[in-house]
Amino acid sequence: MRRPAGAADPVLLALVLGTVLLFPLFLTGLGGDRASWTAQTAIDLLDVYFAWRLATHPDVPAAGRRFWRAVIIACGACAAGDAFQTMTAYAGAGDRISVVQTALVVTGMAIAVGATLRHPLGGTGRRRLRLWLDAATVLTGVAVFLWYFLLADELGSPGDTGRWGAAATTLVMLLIAFGLLKLIFSGTAPFTRTAGMIGCLGLAGTSLGASVAGELFGDALPTGVLALVQLLPCVIMLSSLRLQLLHTRPADPARDRTPGHRPSRLPYLAVIATQILLVCALRGGEPGLRTWGVAVGAVAITTLVLGRQLSAVRDNERLVTELDQQREWFQALVQNTSDLTLVVSREGVVRYASPAAERVLGVDPADLVGTSLYERTYPDDLPTVDRHVACLIAEPGQSVATQVRWRHADGTYRWLDLISTDLHRNQNIRGVVINARDASETRALHDELQRQATHDALTGLANRVLLQRRIDEVAETAGPAGISMLLIDLDGFKAINDRHGHHTGDQVLVRVAERLAGVLGAGEVAARLGGDEFAVLLPGAGPDEAARLAERIAVVVAEPMMIGEQWLTVGASAGVASGLAGEGDRLLREADAAMYRRKHDRKANAQPVR
Repeated sequence: MRRPAGAADPVLLALVLGTVLLFPLFLTGLGGDRASWTAQTAIDLLDVYFAWRLATHPDVPAAGRRFWRAVIIACGACAAGDAFQTMTAYAGAGDRISVVQTALVVTGMAIAVGATLRHPLGGTGRRRLRLWLDAATVLTGVAVFLWYFLLADELGSPGDTGRWGAAATTLVMLLIAFGLLKLIFSGTAPFTRTAGMIGCLGLAGTSLGASVAGELFGDALPTGVLALVQLLPCVIMLSSLRLQLLHTRPADPARDRTPGHRPSRLPYLAVIATQILLVCALRGGEPGLRTWGVAVGAVAITTLVLGRQLSAVRDNERLVTELDQQREWFQALVQNTSDLTLVVSREGVVRYASPAAERVLGVDPADLVGTSLYERTYPDDLPTVDRHVACLIAEPGQSVATQVRWRHADGTYRWLDLISTDLHRNQNIRGVVINARDASETRALHDELQRQATHDALTGLANRVLLQRRIDEVAETAGPAGISMLLIDLDGFKAINDRHGHHTGDQVLVRVAERLAGVLGAGEVAARLGGDEFAVLLPGAGPDEAARLAERIAVVVAEPMMIGEQWLTVGASAGVASGLAGEGDRLLREADAAMYRRKHDRKANAQPVR
């Protein structure tokens, strides 16, 4: 199980405690070379162990595992060299560093150099060039300091083999630092930026520690301080490995994705530090080997920075040109599209409106900014808007579609198709982007097609489909409440059709439909089933109420009607059936049977058609 963030790591605490305990051991002179080399060997072995843990970690990718396997070999070579030197110290062979130890350490460091230089780089073209220039700039700054504090003196003593070995080790450390810096700047490093910077700090301390201590204390260097100065950077590098092991976790594209490459300030700090060192070197009087080395380094580091800046300037010029082209393209697209684009807050306040606002809503875009879309929405559509907003909040970044009515400048309401995307997490937008298209004509056609599918084309009453739909709706909502059905058939309608023609008959049907609609209340549905047959659905009506309405319909329908230039009269035979809401189909059949019985009973008393 991975340790929670912020929890203290016992291994790091043990390293700190062990390092603190080394201080009295070495400062009192009790440590000596034997203790120093023993501690160094133990640190090397821990390096091998942590590198092995990283190389076998399941969350480390293939390229990272290759890198850490090379680090295992490098640390193993250093451990072998330091172990040999430890045995030499215990054998009492003197305090000089053996050629075997130097060769093994330099070999291990060379392997580490190869691992850092072979690891894949991110970026292409000039961006990769800038990565190399940044790393070279920082490395040059480190090299200048090494020259000033260490290499100038060591290279000036050609007869001292130990000093030349230390110089070789320092140069290899420089190459390792260069590789680490290259990976840190690239963003593809198999370690975190924090662990990498701590590792670089340890490498710099390994190269500079002893020389800086010598410069500060001179011949008065306290006993054991040199050993501590050499061990502390190794502890720092060990801590960086442990820290990387704690930070290793599964790859998460959403977490690891960054909006762009963040430039590092290290190259500029290296330039400043080198210039300060040059001033300090020039204060020493006559320029010597040290001063000339620092001067050459200052020129080199300035050249590297200038090259890096020239590359960045060229990329910036190209980027500005591309942005101008994209801006012109975007403006042309937005200004000439028929769709309205809005950016609104979650409260519905418009923050941006495209020029299409004039065409879609008849409103100047500037006048639309700052207004509320809720106030512009048709009141009956507000529940739809609330559901739309809830979907946006539940799925940020996803596009959600709906259709609502917004008020036009002329006071009418226009149907609009909306596609909304919540981009509040986008730092450049921080709002909901809405693309709106005028759908008034499409909606009108849709409504007309739906009306034709559910209404009688001649009379405008509901047809069988809509009547059945209403019966089902009443069954679902009314529960055990009662309903009634009326089935109405016209008496004498066939004679009108035969004598005056179908055109006159159609007008009679239209007039009858108008009279039926005029006597019905809210929620009651009149439908034409076909020919001269009509039905009426009466939710919540009992038998007596339905019978009274049937009699009233018969009286209203029988009133003479002016068709063309003549008065015509038809009768109405109505059958009534009452029952429960879920029995609509049965009631329709019973009402039909009752209507035919009533029609049969009235035939004997039928009046002639005038």
